Amino acid sequence: MATDKPTGTLRFGTLEIDLDGHRLRVAGHEVSLEPKAFDVLVLLAGTPGHVLTRDQILDAVWGHTHVTPGVLNRIITLLRQALDEDAQHPHWLHTVHGVGYRFDVPDDVRAGSLASGTAAPPQAPAGHAAAAPIPAHAATGDIAPATPPRAARNAAWALFLVALTLAALWQWWPLAPSEAAPKPITATQAVSGLGIAVLPFTNAGGDPEQQFFSDGLSGSLITTLSQFEELKVIGSSSSFRFRDSKQDIRDIGATLGVSHLISGRVRRVGEQVRIAIELTRTNDGSTIWSQHYDRPYLELFAVQDEIALAVVGALQVNLMHAMPGAVNPGHPASGNLDAYNAYLHGTYNLNRSGGDMRKAIEYFDQATQLDPGYAQAWSWLGFVRTQYARVVQAGDAARATYAQARRDIDTALRLDPDFGQAHAIRANLLGTADHDWSAALAEFHVALALVPDTDPTHGAISRLLGSLGRIHESIEERRKYIAGDPLAAFARIYLAELQASLGQLDDAEANLYRAEQLQPELSDWIASERSYMAILRGDTARALAEADGMAAGRWQDQTRTLALQIGADRAAADAALRRLGEIEGHAKGGAYMLARIHALRGEADETFEWLQRDWERGEDGVLSVLSEPLLLRFREDPRLAAYCRMTGLPSPTASEALGLDQLRLATTPGR
Repeated sequence: MATDKPTGTLRFGTLEIDLDGHRLRVAGHEVSLEPKAFDVLVLLAGTPGHVLTRDQILDAVWGHTHVTPGVLNRIITLLRQALDEDAQHPHWLHTVHGVGYRFDVPDDVRAGSLASGTAAPPQAPAGHAAAAPIPAHAATGDIAPATPPRAARNAAWALFLVALTLAALWQWWPLAPSEAAPKPITATQAVSGLGIAVLPFTNAGGDPEQQFFSDGLSGSLITTLSQFEELKVIGSSSSFRFRDSKQDIRDIGATLGVSHLISGRVRRVGEQVRIAIELTRTNDGSTIWSQHYDRPYLELFAVQDEIALAVVGALQVNLMHAMPGAVNPGHPASGNLDAYNAYLHGTYNLNRSGGDMRKAIEYFDQATQLDPGYAQAWSWLGFVRTQYARVVQAGDAARATYAQARRDIDTALRLDPDFGQAHAIRANLLGTADHDWSAALAEFHVALALVPDTDPTHGAISRLLGSLGRIHESIEERRKYIAGDPLAAFARIYLAELQASLGQLDDAEANLYRAEQLQPELSDWIASERSYMAILRGDTARALAEADGMAAGRWQDQTRTLALQIGADRAAADAALRRLGEIEGHAKGGAYMLARIHALRGEADETFEWLQRDWERGEDGVLSVLSEPLLLRFREDPRLAAYCRMTGLPSPTASEALGLDQLRLATTPGR
């Protein structure tokens, strides 16, 4: 880092940066800035029109030591607030997605010269030539790099574990079902490199009202550690399944495929926080670092950063290799602890068994009221509202909630345009509410440039790609998700559905078997999928046997009715369809189910009638049409092409999924 400090004053119209006095004046008014924020402003303003990468800024201002890259996000947010900037329509500070930042002087502002006799303006750090200006369309995100750069690892969003019913319904965003203590599972992947899992911290006080706090700190540490490129960090929907587990450390490490585990105990007593952390090797169970922290609650954010840096130091991780687009682990830029507390309550109410979206909305909304600049809270408020409208509401009520969600997400991105998860959440809204597939895909690609290969965003874009019939790409993204969340049974089920659509039925059933090992309580979902696989094979006996093994109820009725359609007893098949039609004809999701049954029967007219009803009701069938072999048996029917034009989907002939008749031909032995 350079030792000679520039002096004098940088003037840009009404903007004055006093290098000697460490003061910023905007339109004659002095604006307070913390020292590091001032240093970043001086660095950028000293090279107007040039892009400085995130690493260049971190090198120059912090020397890249004792700091996580997410700190820069907070500093940029503070600068935009000081300059009264709108991140979506910046005047001075411009984000170059996936690269860094650029200070621009608008055409209507004449840059003043430095005061007489002063040093030259600050330059880019030694050894890092300032990046050349890039085309405006690239800087604004109109194009995405061919290979998205590996950016901030942020596995914290796997914190939001949702109840099984929601996980089965929420087809776009891959929120996991509620955690359950797993039975011992044989490891399926070798431990390689620096893999680490953060087990859920123990709520040492025993007060159930404080469980949200210990879970939130565990998730925050996952997020921070995920910023470092050398670390493979396991998502919490896998690691949290070992809550209160009595399994041996070595067994847990083998199951998760990691070399190290972090465990801890948290207790909040009044205005004090007590945290005990231990870092353990999984090959022999030895402890390589442990520490106790007893600090004022007001120092919570500093303690969290200190813990993360101590862990990476003990692992000898090179801080220079931290991910360049690091995302703040849920901390508000303002440091507002009350807002953070409400934010943790919001995440907890999606994490706990059953998942309470109304409570989550209430707490995220409270966080935004306590701190209107809290981008992460705005973002997740928009996400939960989107899901609530989709899963619970219909008609005008759903449209109103979608409109609220859109405003929330726009606010989040205005506050923090580099927040990769917010771009993914906007993509989710564009697909779910607007069915604007091209815009959703483009927004996902912006997000992917800001997240790592194991981020939950890969699961979300996998669902979108499947909806567009791009099955091979969808499988690739699903595998990336599973790599970071290896015990996520629901992700294996989604992968099985994709494989089945290509006729890879043996592979699909292997993934269903693995999902059942991981989470036996998903047995009804898995049995329904196995029944479907048997239908694709033309195996009536097995399809019915799987359906009969399910718990009595709507799901079993649907599965059994579908299975009966391939059997020899036509009277039973017709009677079951009539009964189901009386129940499902007006139920949420029923129109699409009836379309599938009629497609299996080869009844094209009824199939398209029910597909049309599903669309007119604003339901979700459109998300699955181009990956559903039962419907794609009508690939050449002009009515399916017309449906795809109406809904904005690609042509059915472009889908990589096989139609039922193609699939059976491809999987019949001897053909």
